[in-house]
Amino acid sequence: MENIIVGIGEILWDVFPHGKVLGGAPANFAYHVSQFGFDGYVVSAIGDDLLGDEIIENIKNKELKYIIEKTPYPTGTVKVIVDENGVADYEIYEGVAWDNIPFTDEMEMLARNTKTVCFGSLAQRYHTSRTTINSFLDFVSPDALIIFDINLRQHFYSKELINDSLSRCNILKINDEEVVTVKELFGWGSKTEMEVCYQLLEDYSLRMIVLTKGIHGSYVITSNETSFKHTPMVVAVDTVGAGDSFTASFIVALLKGKSISEAHEFAVDVSAFVCTQHGAMPLLPDSLLNIIS
Repeated sequence: MENIIVGIGEILWDVFPHGKVLGGAPANFAYHVSQFGFDGYVVSAIGDDLLGDEIIENIKNKELKYIIEKTPYPTGTVKVIVDENGVADYEIYEGVAWDNIPFTDEMEMLARNTKTVCFGSLAQRYHTSRTTINSFLDFVSPDALIIFDINLRQHFYSKELINDSLSRCNILKINDEEVVTVKELFGWGSKTEMEVCYQLLEDYSLRMIVLTKGIHGSYVITSNETSFKHTPMVVAVDTVGAGDSFTASFIVALLKGKSISEAHEFAVDVSAFVCTQHGAMPLLPDSLLNIIS
């Protein structure tokens, strides 16, 4: 249990105009924690097709551990369009393999030995994967870090889903656009951004909230501490996976004994580097890896 960190949910191909790269927020998270020496696992599903075979080949090449079930549904793909500032927009296809992740005995065993798990809202848009994610969380130790990376995409969420997921996590990762959506869904129209975060912190007894605001910086908020860091100015290639690398590096630093402020600073630096690279899973340089080795 000491080193096992799991990302459970979607694994897919991010399809750019110039080609495809491996992605999916939980997979990105698991990959980045594995770069720091933890046993990062991705739990998901693929289709019995060429794209699925290529995912397994890529996962093995990245030396990432996995439980990825093969299903009769097509392997997931997402169409990605990047604007002149490197900001990505997504078209996410439905009825794919990661919508239909079956729960297995192997997953139960992994859950029982998991130190940290990250899940989102997107992979819960279909009943089968939502049930599997909740079953996995049922077997995770109450002492584990359980991160809900809310990750609201298109129309694939509801107030009920968000409420249930908040009730199952102890750390929330959210961005400024998602705060606005949550405020509207919960009828908190008069609250400021920070007031929404403090309300969520209190209502769901969270250990902390990680709030990212793109070029406008980021916050880590607890009941007795608030950390703010500016976003470094970099030439962004694309922002795909930057938030996932932020979450992964922040959690890794905390687990390595860093303070919230130190972990926050480290996460900012890692995500800034990822923005300068193509795709969600670049190899991190030794200058970053050695900081918390």
